[in-house]
Amino acid sequence: MKTLLRNLIILLLLLSHTLPSQAQKVLSDIIKSGEIKIGMTGDQPPFAMRAKSGELIGFEVDLANALAQSIGVKVKIVEIPFAGLMDALKAGKVHMVMSGMTITAQRNLHALFAGPYMLSGKTILTKSRLITEIRAAQAGNSQDKKFKVVALKGSTSADFTRDNMPNFELIQTDNYDLAVDMVLNDKVHAMVADLPICVVSVLKHQGKDLVASENPMTIEPIGMALSPDDPQFLNLVSNYLASLELSGFLNLLQKKWFEDGKWLINVN
Repeated sequence: MKTLLRNLIILLLLLSHTLPSQAQKVLSDIIKSGEIKIGMTGDQPPFAMRAKSGELIGFEVDLANALAQSIGVKVKIVEIPFAGLMDALKAGKVHMVMSGMTITAQRNLHALFAGPYMLSGKTILTKSRLITEIRAAQAGNSQDKKFKVVALKGSTSADFTRDNMPNFELIQTDNYDLAVDMVLNDKVHAMVADLPICVVSVLKHQGKDLVASENPMTIEPIGMALSPDDPQFLNLVSNYLASLELSGFLNLLQKKWFEDGKWLINVN
């Protein structure tokens, strides 16, 4: 019994010396390299998109730079299709993911989340002439026509469409530009996406009959996905994010990218 107790004490002492260093692996790597790698799609306006100059701009690009500056390191944005972002985080290819990502219970099984830094919701983007038919199909009152809806591959929008819109055929794409083009060219009847994406799509394509539903079908928190193996890193990011909110910086970003459309002249 004494031997068992002694061995248990030794094991606990060993764990107390090894766990902290393992738990700080991500944060240690960031500090050592002087660089934080953040995964984004790079094609989710107004979160992230290419300017005419080729530069990556957007709400989350500004937020990523502010976060890196707060930590005292440089930022490296790694562009990855949305469906591959969580795998890249798991594989250690990026330190965090910022890509208009909804915080869900399923994702929380594989990652920690800092935030939310904004709220969104599922919205429908379609042509104004199709609104009545789309609403009838949503209500289950249209059985004669099979409506096609596009959503981002691997997104909660795709899951929502599959689970809640049985009268629609789901088509998935790798990015929003392709999805919006399909709506514009009548290859699909509508796109399901987060509210900011739909609103910006209407602004970008004025005069092309696009409309976004006024009332989101869900309320969803958007946050940063981090490795589940480093709670110290989560604590640091959460504290800096709270500081950016208290300083009014997040509010300024909201106005810049979601209310003031001046930036649209800088994108194609």
